[in-house]
Amino acid sequence: MSLRDGTKKMSKSDPSDLSRINLTDDAGAISRKIQRAKTDPDALPSEVKGLEGRPEADNLTGIYAALAGISQAETLRQFGGGQFSTFKKALAESAVAKLEPITAEMRRLLADTAEIDRILADGAHRARAIAQPIMTEVKDIVGFVAS
Repeated sequence: MSLRDGTKKMSKSDPSDLSRINLTDDAGAISRKIQRAKTDPDALPSEVKGLEGRPEADNLTGIYAALAGISQAETLRQFGGGQFSTFKKALAESAVAKLEPITAEMRRLLADTAEIDRILADGAHRARAIAQPIMTEVKDIVGFVAS
C-alpha cells in the first residue's frame, strides 16, 4: 500500500515518489521514504484488532510482516506499544536488506547493455523454438502455403 495513504496501493503513477519504494531506490532513499511514511500519533497496537481504522499502521505492519516472513500478529507482538519511530527504523532496515540485492543486480544489468541484449536474444530464440511448431500447425490449418 502507499506510504503516503494507507488506503491506496503503491503505484508508479502516483505523482509523489514518496508514496512508493522503487526497485531502483538506494538504501538511503528507502530509509527516507519509510521514515516519512504517514502514520498516526498513537502507539502501535499489540493485537491485529487494534489496527482497525488505522490504515497506515495496518499498511506498515503488513509490509514489515511480509519482508520479515512473519505474521502481522507476530509483528505487533514484537513492536506493539512502541512508537512508530522505532518501528520505522526496523522496517527500513528490513526493507533495505531485502531490496538492496535486487537493486544492485538491476544496476549491474542496466550498466551492461551487451548483457541485456544477450538475455533478450536468448529469450527470443527460446520463444521462437516453442512457437515454431504451433505456428506451423496454425498455418497448415488456415491453409497458408509453407515457405
